Amino acid sequence: MSDFEPQQFGKLFLIIGIVISIIGVAIILLSKMGLFKLPGDIHLEGKNWGFYFPIVSCLIISAVLTAIMWIIHYLKK
Repeated sequence: MSDFEPQQFGKLFLIIGIVISIIGVAIILLSKMGLFKLPGDIHLEGKNWGFYFPIVSCLIISAVLTAIMWIIHYLKK
């Protein structure tokens, strides 16, 4: 009675792995372009610790993703 099929489960894992790999490559490329070193990104460092929060970079990524989603939604209508 269960709809569990190992082949579909394996395909799901492959898709998840590909998506994670694409995100990893995008982060590497964006950091080489200087995205995560913008003015406004918080970077604190002590003797034995460090804290980094890319707040401005996150805002830019959010704005770009919002614009892309808005365009996709607009074109679907």
